[in-house]
Amino acid sequence: MVLPAADVAALATAGLLGRASGWGATTYACAVLMLLVADGQHRLRICRRVSDQLPRTVAVVAMPLLAVLPWQGSDGLRLGLLSAASLVAVRAGACAALKAAHRRGRLVEPALIVGTGATAVRVAQLLRSHPELGVAPRGFLDSQPPQHRVGLPLLGELPELANVVARYGIQRVIVCFPAARDADLVPLVRACRPLPVDVCVVPRMYELGAALPRGYLDELCDIPLVPLRRLGHGRLGAGAKAAFDFVGATALLVAVTPVLLALTVALRHDGGGPALFRQTRLTRSGKTMELLKLRSMIDHADSDTRWAVLPEHTTSLGRWLRRTHLDELPQLLNVLRGEMSLVGPRPERPYFAARFGLQIPRYDDRHRMRTGLTGWAQVHGLHGDTSIADRIRFDNFYIEHWSPWMDMVILARTLRTVSSGGRK
Repeated sequence: MVLPAADVAALATAGLLGRASGWGATTYACAVLMLLVADGQHRLRICRRVSDQLPRTVAVVAMPLLAVLPWQGSDGLRLGLLSAASLVAVRAGACAALKAAHRRGRLVEPALIVGTGATAVRVAQLLRSHPELGVAPRGFLDSQPPQHRVGLPLLGELPELANVVARYGIQRVIVCFPAARDADLVPLVRACRPLPVDVCVVPRMYELGAALPRGYLDELCDIPLVPLRRLGHGRLGAGAKAAFDFVGATALLVAVTPVLLALTVALRHDGGGPALFRQTRLTRSGKTMELLKLRSMIDHADSDTRWAVLPEHTTSLGRWLRRTHLDELPQLLNVLRGEMSLVGPRPERPYFAARFGLQIPRYDDRHRMRTGLTGWAQVHGLHGDTSIADRIRFDNFYIEHWSPWMDMVILARTLRTVSSGGRK
């Protein structure tokens, strides 16, 4: 909480010095704070050089000025300049105070080093010889002991990663080329992501410069560290996504209500059955929900275990609804009830989810997030009778890289597909 508190103090100081109007300064400060969170700048880096973050900090301060300048004019410009200067100065002071506290053994974060090779041993030695970094290694995790004696124990093997993190109160995990293959390590790291722990990875061939901005990297002396994103894996990200879902679903439901009413009337005249179809699907953490759809099939008797929907199973209106995806519109109610998101992996029937979980690697990883009305796989054409393995790769990519902007892009692409009658 050190950096968030420092940023609040810096922006409050800038508002007072800039003499901006109360509502304008408050709105601007809140916007800057939200952008700092979204940009990952409140993560406490091991390397505390404020200059590395300077271009990103200035960019974040400048963006909200586009909304403030029309009302604040030169006062808004002065507020932006003061905010940038204040953020840099207060952050520099906070980092200097942290280093002084770390040298006295205070506010130190316990760390776990995953791997026992030469690089892992060097990371441990660097952390122990630089107490001002505030990261204290508690031990190693791998299938074999360290190659060299460094006075740190082997705390367990790789499958125990999440348990070791919880047992020893680990706050930082540094992955340094363990004996396991990357494909085997991925699910182990994912299992500890919901815990309040920062995970960094030493990149392969780290001696060669990576084409990433310095502000997005961390470092330990001469060893670069790539931090894994936490935005989509914590309470803050979940809250932001839930708020986006509620506002977006409400607006969309209001907009499509006339269409839903017209389709309901048409379906009542097309066979005389109920307009809505309900089906059990799986969502986050393997929980079940009752999915709502507009009726498109003639006979739903075996729909829970039937994979392909043949033309003779649907009405002419139903085929059009399925092609345009308009049969999915009632799921906006599932979103408002908190059972689904606007964007996420598509919910699957329990019968097929059980089969896919046994057959397809990483299938169960898609249940880390609530299912969605549309998704990253769907806007890439992976819906209907297409490759499930490819869908899983796209779903897990979306979960790892989620952001509000990505949700808006997916929704825009989905609306374009619907408005074009289902054509890409």
